Amino acid sequence: MNYDFTIIVPVYNELGNLNRLEQLLNAYFQKASRQTCAILIDDGSSDGSTALIREISNRNEHIYSIIFSENSGKGAALKAGFEAVKSPLVGYMDADLQTHPEDFEKLFPFTKEYQLVTGWRKDRKDTGIKKISSLIGNGIRGLLIQDQIHDSGCPLKVIDSHYAKQIPMFSGLQRFIPAMILLQQGKIKEVPIPHYPRLEGVSKYSFKNRFLGPLIDCFGYIWMKKTYIRYNIKEKKLY
Repeated sequence: MNYDFTIIVPVYNELGNLNRLEQLLNAYFQKASRQTCAILIDDGSSDGSTALIREISNRNEHIYSIIFSENSGKGAALKAGFEAVKSPLVGYMDADLQTHPEDFEKLFPFTKEYQLVTGWRKDRKDTGIKKISSLIGNGIRGLLIQDQIHDSGCPLKVIDSHYAKQIPMFSGLQRFIPAMILLQQGKIKEVPIPHYPRLEGVSKYSFKNRFLGPLIDCFGYIWMKKTYIRYNIKEKKLY
């Protein structure tokens, strides 16, 4: 089947959320404005998520799966998903269901003009510590990266697949997707979306990987920005 839009869902130890994720995806497929599928990417889960992902993929026509042999990180899961998609647009969301697939519809109206349309969780439904660490991390990242994004880590995005496939692989990739689109001279747009409380499972993030990790990764991005190779081919004749 030819799809217009593919949703990438990285999964790491989210067993309690997967059945509800399946229900929300199937409900969205029925009313989506574009022909849509999803790819669940298991990042080496150890809680039984892997087996359930296989079952969900086998029993649903529009849900596919990629299974990692070991935990490689969210950036690796996204990169694997970007490389696998064949649709002109690719999006992603987290399996914790603090964002819902139906809210992709809020982003679609801007995809003709912008190569990345990303959600902005203005009203966060997180714990106080999580809100503060995210606020500090976003502030420092914004100061160093200067991509003019309020909520770079929002796990609801729609990207032109050509641009997504050009994003290089490195740890912490998900924090720099807007900046990587800008490096390719693409245009980005933020759109406010709802944010929902986590009902099952636990967050995989702490102060260390919300603040210290991103701070170190920012310096890696600054180096990449200075050395990034960009070119446009006017014409070619091969073989």
